[in-house]
Amino acid sequence: MKKIVLTLAAIFLMTMAFAENSDKHGNETQKAPEVTVANMDKKYDMSLNYSSLASALQLDNYQMKAVQIVHNKFVGEMNEAAKADASERSTMVKQAADKELKYMSYILTRDQYRKFNTLLNVTLNNRGLLK
Repeated sequence: MKKIVLTLAAIFLMTMAFAENSDKHGNETQKAPEVTVANMDKKYDMSLNYSSLASALQLDNYQMKAVQIVHNKFVGEMNEAAKADASERSTMVKQAADKELKYMSYILTRDQYRKFNTLLNVTLNNRGLLK
C-alpha cells in the first residue's frame, strides 16, 4: 500500500513538473483560448524542473546528467515541431517522443523507465499532442 501511495505521489509530482499552470484565474468563466503562435509554443514547450524529476524517479548523478542531455534534445525537437507545418507536427511529435523513450530506456532502470513513460504520455495527452 505504501508503494502505491508513493508511486501515485511521484506521478502527481512529475505531472506537475511537466504541466503548465493553466488555472491562473481560479473559478472565473474562461473563454476558449485563441490559437496563436505564442499558444502553440507553450503547448510544445517541454522544459521541466530536473530536480523534481530526479527525486520522483530517484536518479543518481550519472542518470541525472544523461537525462538532462537527452531531454534537452527532446525539447529542441519539440520546438522544431511547433514551428513546422500543421500536417507534419503530429509525426514530428511522435518521432521525438519515441526517440526520447528509446534513449531513456538505456539510461533508466525498468521501474524508472515505466514511471517516465507514464509521465511523458500523460503530459503529451493532456496537451493534445498525441492523437
